[in-house]
Amino acid sequence: MKRTYFIGLLFCILSITTNAQNAKQGFKVIPLGIKGGLDESNLSAYLVAANGTDNYICLDAGTISAGLQKIANTGDFLKTSAEEIQRKNIKAYFISHGHLDHLAGLILNSPNDLPKPIYAFPSVIDVLKNHYFTWKSWANFGSEGDKPILNKYTYQSLNTQKEIEVPATTLSVSTFSLSHVNPYESSAFLVRNDKNYLLYLGDTGADSVEKSNKLGLLWITVAPLIKNKQLSSIFIEVSFDNSVPEKSLFGHLTPKLLMQELNRLNVLSGRNLKNTKIYITHIKPCSNCEQNIKKQIADGNNIGLQFFYPEQGKTIVLN
Repeated sequence: MKRTYFIGLLFCILSITTNAQNAKQGFKVIPLGIKGGLDESNLSAYLVAANGTDNYICLDAGTISAGLQKIANTGDFLKTSAEEIQRKNIKAYFISHGHLDHLAGLILNSPNDLPKPIYAFPSVIDVLKNHYFTWKSWANFGSEGDKPILNKYTYQSLNTQKEIEVPATTLSVSTFSLSHVNPYESSAFLVRNDKNYLLYLGDTGADSVEKSNKLGLLWITVAPLIKNKQLSSIFIEVSFDNSVPEKSLFGHLTPKLLMQELNRLNVLSGRNLKNTKIYITHIKPCSNCEQNIKKQIADGNNIGLQFFYPEQGKTIVLN
Protein backbone atom coordinates (compact mmCIF):
# COMPACT_ATOMS: atom_id res chain seq x y z
CA MET A 1 0.00 0.00 0.00
CA LYS A 2 2.83 2.38 0.98
CA ARG A 3 4.77 1.48 -2.17
CA THR A 4 1.73 2.20 -4.37
CA TYR A 5 1.14 5.51 -2.58
CA PHE A 6 4.81 6.49 -2.98
CA ILE A 7 4.83 5.67 -6.71
CA GLY A 8 1.61 7.66 -7.22
CA LEU A 9 3.01 10.63 -5.29
CA LEU A 10 6.26 10.51 -7.29
CA PHE A 11 4.30 10.41 -10.57
CA CYS A 12 2.27 13.46 -9.51
CA ILE A 13 5.43 15.39 -8.58
CA LEU A 14 7.08 14.52 -11.89
CA SER A 15 3.94 15.48 -13.80
CA ILE A 16 3.66 18.83 -12.01
CA THR A 17 7.36 19.53 -12.58
CA THR A 18 7.12 18.66 -16.28
CA ASN A 19 4.03 20.82 -16.74
CA ALA A 20 5.72 23.73 -14.97
CA GLN A 21 8.80 23.41 -17.17
CA ASN A 22 6.65 23.27 -20.32
CA ALA A 23 4.69 26.32 -19.20
CA LYS A 24 7.89 28.32 -18.65
CA GLN A 25 9.10 27.38 -22.11
CA GLY A 26 6.01 28.60 -23.94
CA PHE A 27 4.56 32.06 -24.59
CA LYS A 28 1.65 34.27 -23.68
CA VAL A 29 0.52 36.63 -26.44
CA ILE A 30 -1.98 39.44 -25.83
CA PRO A 31 -3.10 41.27 -28.99
CA LEU A 32 -3.53 44.96 -28.16
CA GLY A 33 -4.50 45.64 -31.76
CA ILE A 34 -4.94 43.38 -34.76
CA LYS A 35 -6.08 45.44 -37.77
CA GLY A 36 -4.29 47.26 -40.58
CA GLY A 37 -6.48 50.41 -40.31
CA LEU A 38 -8.62 52.50 -40.21
CA ASP A 39 -9.74 52.08 -36.61
CA GLU A 40 -7.09 53.84 -34.51
CA SER A 41 -8.23 51.85 -31.44
CA ASN A 42 -7.28 48.49 -32.98
CA LEU A 43 -3.96 48.66 -34.88
CA SER A 44 -1.06 46.19 -34.90
CA ALA A 45 0.44 45.60 -31.43
CA TYR A 46 1.17 42.30 -29.69
CA LEU A 47 2.37 41.76 -26.13
CA VAL A 48 4.57 38.66 -25.77
CA ALA A 49 5.85 37.14 -22.51
CA ALA A 50 7.25 33.83 -21.39
CA ASN A 51 4.61 31.61 -19.84
CA GLY A 52 4.55 32.04 -16.08
CA THR A 53 5.70 35.69 -16.21
CA ASP A 54 4.13 39.09 -16.75
CA ASN A 55 7.21 40.73 -18.25
CA TYR A 56 6.20 41.56 -21.82
CA ILE A 57 7.78 42.88 -24.95
CA CYS A 58 5.53 44.77 -27.37
CA LEU A 59 5.85 43.76 -31.02
CA ASP A 60 4.76 46.87 -32.90
CA ALA A 61 2.72 49.51 -31.13
CA GLY A 62 -0.06 50.82 -33.37
CA THR A 63 -2.53 50.71 -30.47
CA ILE A 64 -1.58 50.75 -26.80
CA SER A 65 -4.15 52.38 -24.52
CA ALA A 66 -7.34 50.98 -26.07
CA GLY A 67 -5.93 47.45 -26.03
CA LEU A 68 -4.66 47.74 -22.47
CA GLN A 69 -8.06 48.99 -21.33
CA LYS A 70 -9.57 45.72 -22.58
CA ILE A 71 -7.26 43.62 -20.40
CA ALA A 72 -6.97 45.92 -17.37
CA ASN A 73 -8.51 44.50 -14.18
CA THR A 74 -8.96 41.06 -15.79
CA GLY A 75 -7.05 37.79 -15.80
CA ASP A 76 -3.41 38.30 -14.80
CA PHE A 77 -4.00 42.04 -14.39
CA LEU A 78 -6.64 42.12 -11.64
CA LYS A 79 -6.66 45.46 -9.80
CA THR A 80 -4.25 46.86 -12.40
CA SER A 81 -5.03 49.85 -14.62
CA ALA A 82 -4.10 50.22 -18.27
CA GLU A 83 -1.60 52.90 -17.28
CA GLU A 84 0.09 50.60 -14.75
CA ILE A 85 0.36 47.75 -17.27
CA GLN A 86 2.09 49.99 -19.79
CA ARG A 87 4.46 51.41 -17.22
CA LYS A 88 5.33 48.23 -15.31
CA ASN A 89 4.70 45.21 -17.53
CA ILE A 90 5.89 46.34 -20.96
CA LYS A 91 9.67 46.06 -20.77
CA ALA A 92 10.59 46.97 -24.34
CA TYR A 93 9.15 47.83 -27.76
CA PHE A 94 10.14 46.18 -31.04
CA ILE A 95 8.97 48.23 -34.03
CA SER A 96 8.92 46.50 -37.42
CA HIS A 97 8.81 49.65 -39.56
CA GLY A 98 7.99 53.32 -39.44
CA HIS A 99 4.37 53.45 -40.61
CA LEU A 100 1.88 55.02 -38.22
CA ASP A 101 -0.38 51.97 -37.91
CA HIS A 102 2.59 50.20 -36.26
CA LEU A 103 3.77 52.89 -33.85
CA ALA A 104 1.10 55.56 -33.30
CA GLY A 105 0.11 54.10 -29.91
CA LEU A 106 3.69 54.26 -28.69
CA ILE A 107 3.97 57.93 -29.62
CA LEU A 108 0.60 59.04 -28.23
CA ASN A 109 1.02 57.17 -24.95
CA SER A 110 4.65 58.10 -24.40
CA PRO A 111 3.91 60.80 -21.77
CA ASN A 112 2.47 58.10 -19.49
CA ASP A 113 5.31 55.60 -19.92
CA LEU A 114 8.43 54.82 -17.89
CA PRO A 115 11.97 54.66 -19.36
CA LYS A 116 12.58 51.59 -21.52
CA PRO A 117 14.24 50.61 -24.81
CA ILE A 118 12.88 50.80 -28.35
CA TYR A 119 14.46 48.16 -30.61
CA ALA A 120 14.37 48.62 -34.38
CA PHE A 121 16.47 48.73 -37.52
CA PRO A 122 18.45 51.99 -37.88
CA SER A 123 16.12 53.09 -40.69
CA VAL A 124 13.13 52.86 -38.32
CA ILE A 125 14.95 54.71 -35.56
CA ASP A 126 15.65 57.47 -38.07
CA VAL A 127 11.91 57.78 -38.72
CA LEU A 128 11.16 58.04 -34.99
CA LYS A 129 14.01 60.47 -34.42
CA ASN A 130 13.41 62.72 -37.42
CA HIS A 131 9.62 62.70 -37.81
CA TYR A 132 7.78 61.66 -34.64
CA PHE A 133 9.82 62.27 -31.48
CA THR A 134 10.66 65.85 -32.45
CA TRP A 135 9.58 69.08 -30.81
CA LYS A 136 7.76 70.10 -33.99
CA SER A 137 5.42 67.09 -34.01
CA TRP A 138 5.45 65.91 -30.36
CA ALA A 139 8.04 65.91 -27.60
CA ASN A 140 11.40 64.20 -27.99
CA PHE A 141 11.06 61.29 -25.60
CA GLY A 142 13.89 59.53 -27.45
CA SER A 143 17.60 59.33 -26.70
CA GLU A 144 18.72 61.17 -29.84
CA GLY A 145 17.57 64.05 -32.04
CA ASP A 146 16.00 67.42 -31.22
CA LYS A 147 17.10 69.08 -28.02
CA PRO A 148 16.11 69.00 -25.25
CA ILE A 149 16.43 65.19 -25.32
CA LEU A 150 14.18 63.66 -22.64
CA ASN A 151 15.81 60.19 -22.75
CA LYS A 152 12.69 58.27 -21.79
CA TYR A 153 13.16 55.79 -24.63
CA THR A 154 16.61 54.48 -25.44
CA TYR A 155 17.03 53.67 -29.13
CA GLN A 156 18.61 50.26 -29.67
CA SER A 157 19.65 49.50 -33.25
CA LEU A 158 19.09 45.94 -34.45
CA ASN A 159 21.31 43.99 -36.81
CA THR A 160 19.90 41.40 -39.19
CA GLN A 161 19.85 37.88 -37.70
CA LYS A 162 21.78 38.87 -34.58
CA GLU A 163 20.04 37.60 -31.45
CA ILE A 164 19.78 39.97 -28.49
CA GLU A 165 18.61 39.28 -24.95
CA VAL A 166 15.84 41.54 -23.68
CA PRO A 167 16.55 42.88 -20.16
CA ALA A 168 13.97 42.15 -17.43
CA THR A 169 12.59 39.21 -19.44
CA THR A 170 13.66 35.65 -20.29
CA LEU A 171 13.20 36.38 -23.99
CA SER A 172 15.71 36.77 -26.80
CA VAL A 173 14.93 38.24 -30.22
CA SER A 174 16.49 37.91 -33.67
CA THR A 175 15.49 40.32 -36.44
CA PHE A 176 15.10 39.71 -40.18
CA SER A 177 14.66 42.15 -43.02
CA LEU A 178 11.40 42.13 -45.02
CA SER A 179 10.42 43.94 -48.20
CA HIS A 180 7.41 46.26 -47.88
CA VAL A 181 7.31 47.86 -51.35
CA ASN A 182 10.91 47.22 -52.40
CA PRO A 183 13.28 48.79 -51.37
CA TYR A 184 11.37 50.01 -48.27
CA GLU A 185 12.37 47.83 -45.33
CA SER A 186 10.13 46.19 -42.76
CA SER A 187 11.19 43.49 -40.31
CA ALA A 188 10.30 40.18 -38.69
CA PHE A 189 11.04 39.24 -35.09
CA LEU A 190 11.95 35.68 -34.09
CA VAL A 191 11.32 35.49 -30.34
CA ARG A 192 12.97 32.75 -28.30
CA ASN A 193 12.12 31.52 -24.80
CA ASP A 194 14.58 28.77 -23.89
CA LYS A 195 14.18 26.30 -26.79
CA ASN A 196 10.80 27.54 -27.99
CA TYR A 197 10.21 30.15 -30.71
CA LEU A 198 7.54 32.50 -31.99
CA LEU A 199 7.78 34.37 -35.31
CA TYR A 200 6.11 37.75 -35.87
CA LEU A 201 6.23 39.46 -39.26
CA GLY A 202 5.60 43.14 -39.81
CA ASP A 203 4.15 44.23 -43.14
CA THR A 204 5.57 42.26 -46.04
CA GLY A 205 4.96 41.55 -49.67
CA ALA A 206 5.53 38.20 -51.36
CA ASP A 207 8.98 37.61 -52.85
CA SER A 208 7.48 37.10 -56.30
CA VAL A 209 5.82 40.53 -56.21
CA GLU A 210 8.58 42.39 -54.39
CA LYS A 211 11.30 40.92 -56.65
CA SER A 212 13.08 39.99 -53.44
CA ASN A 213 14.42 36.93 -51.62
CA LYS A 214 13.82 38.19 -48.08
CA LEU A 215 10.97 35.86 -47.18
CA GLY A 216 12.88 33.00 -48.76
CA LEU A 217 15.88 33.69 -46.51
CA LEU A 218 13.61 33.88 -43.47
CA TRP A 219 11.97 30.56 -44.38
CA ILE A 220 15.38 28.89 -44.69
CA THR A 221 16.23 30.06 -41.16
CA VAL A 222 13.02 28.93 -39.46
CA ALA A 223 12.47 25.67 -41.38
CA PRO A 224 14.74 23.64 -39.04
CA LEU A 225 12.81 24.98 -36.04
CA ILE A 226 9.59 23.71 -37.61
CA LYS A 227 11.15 20.31 -38.26
CA ASN A 228 12.18 20.12 -34.60
CA LYS A 229 8.73 21.30 -33.40
CA GLN A 230 10.29 24.36 -31.76
CA LEU A 231 8.39 27.07 -33.68
CA SER A 232 5.04 27.30 -31.91
CA SER A 233 3.48 29.97 -34.09
CA ILE A 234 3.79 32.42 -36.95
CA PHE A 235 2.00 35.77 -36.90
CA ILE A 236 1.80 36.95 -40.50
CA GLU A 237 -0.18 39.62 -42.31
CA VAL A 238 -2.85 39.20 -44.97
CA SER A 239 -4.07 42.71 -45.72
CA PHE A 240 -6.30 42.22 -48.77
CA ASP A 241 -8.37 39.53 -50.42
CA ASN A 242 -7.55 37.98 -53.78
CA SER A 243 -9.57 40.55 -55.72
CA VAL A 244 -6.86 43.21 -55.24
CA PRO A 245 -4.37 43.19 -58.14
CA GLU A 246 -0.68 42.79 -57.33
CA LYS A 247 0.13 46.31 -58.55
CA SER A 248 -2.22 47.70 -55.86
CA LEU A 249 -0.95 45.68 -52.88
CA PHE A 250 1.78 48.14 -51.84
CA GLY A 251 3.86 45.53 -50.07
CA HIS A 252 1.15 43.35 -48.57
CA LEU A 253 -0.12 39.77 -48.87
CA THR A 254 -3.35 38.22 -50.13
CA PRO A 255 -4.57 34.69 -49.31
CA LYS A 256 -3.20 33.46 -52.64
CA LEU A 257 0.24 34.97 -52.00
CA LEU A 258 0.22 33.78 -48.39
CA MET A 259 -0.36 30.19 -49.46
CA GLN A 260 2.32 30.56 -52.12
CA GLU A 261 4.82 31.55 -49.42
CA LEU A 262 3.65 28.98 -46.86
CA ASN A 263 3.86 26.20 -49.43
CA ARG A 264 7.52 27.14 -49.92
CA LEU A 265 8.08 27.04 -46.17
CA ASN A 266 6.23 23.74 -45.85
CA VAL A 267 8.53 22.08 -48.38
CA LEU A 268 11.65 23.49 -46.70
CA SER A 269 10.45 22.19 -43.33
CA GLY A 270 9.93 18.66 -44.57
CA ARG A 271 6.17 19.23 -44.82
CA ASN A 272 5.91 19.75 -41.06
CA LEU A 273 4.34 23.21 -41.10
CA LYS A 274 1.01 21.72 -40.01
CA ASN A 275 2.47 21.52 -36.49
CA THR A 276 2.91 25.30 -36.28
CA LYS A 277 -0.05 27.59 -35.61
CA ILE A 278 -0.52 30.38 -38.18
CA TYR A 279 -2.13 33.61 -36.91
CA ILE A 280 -3.41 36.05 -39.54
CA THR A 281 -2.80 39.72 -38.75
CA HIS A 282 -3.25 43.20 -40.25
CA ILE A 283 -6.50 42.69 -42.19
CA LYS A 284 -7.45 45.94 -43.90
CA PRO A 285 -10.99 47.39 -43.61
CA CYS A 286 -11.95 46.95 -47.25
CA SER A 287 -15.49 45.85 -48.13
CA ASN A 288 -16.09 42.26 -46.89
CA CYS A 289 -12.31 41.84 -46.71
CA GLU A 290 -12.16 39.86 -43.47
CA GLN A 291 -14.92 37.47 -44.53
CA ASN A 292 -13.36 36.99 -47.97
CA ILE A 293 -9.86 36.49 -46.59
CA LYS A 294 -10.97 33.79 -44.15
CA LYS A 295 -12.86 31.93 -46.88
CA GLN A 296 -10.07 32.22 -49.43
CA ILE A 297 -7.45 31.00 -46.94
CA ALA A 298 -9.66 28.03 -46.03
CA ASP A 299 -10.30 27.22 -49.70
CA GLY A 300 -6.59 27.46 -50.55
CA ASN A 301 -5.38 25.43 -47.59
CA ASN A 302 -4.72 22.12 -49.31
CA ILE A 303 -1.82 21.13 -47.04
CA GLY A 304 -3.70 20.98 -43.72
CA LEU A 305 -2.29 24.04 -41.98
CA GLN A 306 -3.76 25.44 -38.74
CA PHE A 307 -5.03 29.00 -39.18
CA PHE A 308 -6.23 31.29 -36.40
CA TYR A 309 -7.43 34.88 -36.16
CA PRO A 310 -6.35 36.81 -33.05
CA GLU A 311 -8.89 38.90 -31.15
CA GLN A 312 -8.06 42.19 -29.48
CA GLY A 313 -7.50 41.69 -25.76
CA LYS A 314 -7.88 37.88 -25.83
CA THR A 315 -4.81 36.06 -24.50
CA ILE A 316 -3.20 33.34 -26.62
CA VAL A 317 -1.26 30.64 -24.75
CA LEU A 318 1.39 28.80 -26.74
CA ASN A 319 3.18 25.77 -25.27
